[in-house]
Amino acid sequence: MPQKKIALINDITGFGRCSIAVMAPVVSAMKIQAVAVPTAILSTHTQFPEYYFDDYTPKMRDYIQTYKNLDMSFDAIATGFLGSEEQVDIVIDFIRTFKKPGVFTLVDPVMGDDGLLYKTYTPALSEKMKGLVRYADILTPNLTELCALTGTEYRDGNFNNTELENLCQQLSAQGPEHIVVTGIHCEDRQIMNFVYSKGEKPKSVMVDRIGGDRSGTGDVISAVIAGMYLNGHDFYDSVKRSTEFASKCVAYCEEQHVPTHWGLSVEMFLRDLMED
Repeated sequence: MPQKKIALINDITGFGRCSIAVMAPVVSAMKIQAVAVPTAILSTHTQFPEYYFDDYTPKMRDYIQTYKNLDMSFDAIATGFLGSEEQVDIVIDFIRTFKKPGVFTLVDPVMGDDGLLYKTYTPALSEKMKGLVRYADILTPNLTELCALTGTEYRDGNFNNTELENLCQQLSAQGPEHIVVTGIHCEDRQIMNFVYSKGEKPKSVMVDRIGGDRSGTGDVISAVIAGMYLNGHDFYDSVKRSTEFASKCVAYCEEQHVPTHWGLSVEMFLRDLMED
């Protein structure tokens, strides 16, 4: 069987373990070829006091045209942080071109956290992101993003399972077959990941909350989900494996006093993702 390929549409950051820099080794450990489609190039990510930033938007169309000319194919497409309306349009065009029968798209709508959207998210860009949802087979919003995409007032920790299911149904009606709402705080000690699939009863994956939030955690979780799902595992098991892997990395970082903005030390546990 030919080796599978996944297109990773995200930024490339040199230091900080986020975006493509952390997603590529994760899927590679799962025997999947990672193909980078950069949206920006950064020396360090934006939580560092200093960083170099190169917006790759003007170059993205020419970069992608090479893949079109070569008639390349992918088995999956994963999208992450997008910084402008034009980038969303470019990504939609990429999906329309390369999403053939049997290819799935994972959209991580990186829009905000803790009830607040990032400063780059204008009302126009937020509407564009809602349009991208229609092209997703798998959607991985956090609670802030779930609320933003459905026009719901944010209430941290105050949504019951029925409300979460109803919000997921709203999004699923637009396209996604599978949705996981990540990082929902349950009191101070646990985090819930709400797993929704069309035609199935929703499930929850609970993990212990270890330390503070760490940069790149969402990228790691999305990469493991994409890799597991591409390798034939069902969605719930893919989510469960992703949270277990992330938790193990977080626990190591806490023990070793790794700064939170340095991301997850995935290198220590990539072997755990390998399958026969």
